[in-house]
Amino acid sequence: MNVVAARNGVAATFGLNGLAVASWFARVPAARDALGLTAGELGLLMLSLSAGAVLALPVAGLVAHRLGAARTVATAALAMAAGLVLAGRAAGAWGWAPAVGVGLFAIGFGAGSCEVAMNVEAAAVERRLGRTIMPRFHAAWSLGTVAGAGLGAAAARLGVPIAAHLAVIAAIVGGGTLMAVRSFLPDERAAAGGAGKGGGLLAAWREPRTVLIGLLVLVMAFTEGTANDWLAVAFVDGHGVGEAAGAASFGVFVAAMTVGRTAGTVALDRWGRPKVLWATMALAAAGAAVTVYADSLPLALAGVALWGVGACLGFPVGMSAAADEESRAPDRVSVVAVIGYTSFLAGPPLVGLLGDRVGVLRALLVVPLLIVPALALVPALRPPRVATPAGHTEPARSPTAI
Repeated sequence: MNVVAARNGVAATFGLNGLAVASWFARVPAARDALGLTAGELGLLMLSLSAGAVLALPVAGLVAHRLGAARTVATAALAMAAGLVLAGRAAGAWGWAPAVGVGLFAIGFGAGSCEVAMNVEAAAVERRLGRTIMPRFHAAWSLGTVAGAGLGAAAARLGVPIAAHLAVIAAIVGGGTLMAVRSFLPDERAAAGGAGKGGGLLAAWREPRTVLIGLLVLVMAFTEGTANDWLAVAFVDGHGVGEAAGAASFGVFVAAMTVGRTAGTVALDRWGRPKVLWATMALAAAGAAVTVYADSLPLALAGVALWGVGACLGFPVGMSAAADEESRAPDRVSVVAVIGYTSFLAGPPLVGLLGDRVGVLRALLVVPLLIVPALALVPALRPPRVATPAGHTEPARSPTAI
């Protein structure tokens, strides 16, 4: 199988996954108006999506072991497509919130399952290429979200019904993913008869290295998610700018993340995971502090850019590290994803509660307060050492083994 074709297929899968999730979020205002929901009721409805993702993550590794990455991703994409169609139809045509919740659960469950399987496949492609490429796959996901947001904004402006819009996106996501997975690498674990020695999801939860990687991913997911959720509000409330400038601050962050993930692969190959992550995490902490304390808008936006560049590599590199040993990759990636995704559930209310007391802008200081102790977790991302036939040990094969 052509590894370059597999690389392109994985990148397309990441992009389509981002497109699916962002397309729903872009039409949330239309769904809210169609259903006549209050902010609190909308928040409860949106929990259906998070619940689906959280429930999928613990079992996704087992499914990937049994079905292989390609079939797991294909099945997950079809679940997302069905969820998009149901959510759009229930919101736009039926006005029935419970059915929307079922659709959102399917989107979340499909996205969570896809998260594990496509990262496992991405790590396999990365190993065969012999160079770091995982962050670029996550950059493809970011580009997919940008496309979904743009298409959603255009559909809303043109008055395209939410049901029709999401049905078209569902067809693109489902059909595109089915084509993309055809170029995935052959599943060597399945060909060998199942999981590797010492495998199992419960065993992965008992591995100190896997749990430490998960904790680092949790902190970096919180670092990224806090900016996604609160930057625009923090700039409006804390720096006294208009909504357009607040939205621009979020745009600067996303752009910095995308650029960092694209260029960061070169740094990882040259200096290795620990050195690059220590540097980028320090940048994220400094950038968040500058964002809070800046006394001018340009300086605050510079802080946002530093924050984005610093936050961009933690999540993808953590996934890559969890998949260093291919035979154990599905279980370990599943564990790391479960731990990391906890931040997406706990992060927004934590910052919100702090914001009620000290203001949303000052509440962002929780980011550097978490990053500084998390620097001690970085050594866990070094590739594990494996025994050689002569009885010696050497680093496991990895594009970032420096």
